[in-house]
Amino acid sequence: MIIPALDLIDGKIVRLYQGDYAQKTIYGDDPQSQFNDYNSQGADWLHLVDLDGAKDVTKRQLDVIASLIKNTPAKIQIGGGVRSEQDVIDLLDAGAQRVVIGSTAVKQPEVVVEWMKKYGAEHIVLALDINIDEQGNKIVAIAGWQEASGQTIESLIDIYAPAGLKHVLCTDISRDGTLAGSNVELYAELKQQFPNILWQASGGIGGIDDIAAVAKSGADGVIVGRALLEGKFNVEQAIACWNEHAGA
Repeated sequence: MIIPALDLIDGKIVRLYQGDYAQKTIYGDDPQSQFNDYNSQGADWLHLVDLDGAKDVTKRQLDVIASLIKNTPAKIQIGGGVRSEQDVIDLLDAGAQRVVIGSTAVKQPEVVVEWMKKYGAEHIVLALDINIDEQGNKIVAIAGWQEASGQTIESLIDIYAPAGLKHVLCTDISRDGTLAGSNVELYAELKQQFPNILWQASGGIGGIDDIAAVAKSGADGVIVGRALLEGKFNVEQAIACWNEHAGA
């Protein structure tokens, strides 16, 4: 599945390079028309990141988010600074189909497990950003990638699996925002190890060949942000490519 992504700051479409707010590119100020365009080309799911909320939960763009969700026929998963149960409630109440949880899922797994049980595993996506060290260990990073958690992705999956974990968005930090290609070996390995999880690949998509490579890896979906905004290909082309190569 192709999942187009928009990152928002102050209602504007932006991209950060390697998660750095100081390295910000603005792509437009009309996220609604961008989402409508993606949806009209066949995207059934869209991914939204509230970067204001990620930096400061008191600045969450709930009005913008609720309006986008209300006026977009596609289903939307949303993340950015989800740190409390009230954040989960607010986003689900705003109409989000799935809430994406990052650092909190790493730092307080026992809390997020309870949210998963309470609101349904189908409505929670774990966003696990990883650095792969020289020994090949997949270490999860937190706090906007500034801090290593000391935990591997496998150890976290083992905690969440008994609660019915369904969705994991996994980003190889070294690839994000680079257009340098996705780490397909990583997704192939994770899917083989945890076949019951629906894996969303993220980071590094630069051309249509990268979509084909991820589709072949066994990943269940791919988040595409910058490449679409910069016209490397469009959603329709990405979906056609995915359908041709998935499972090949």
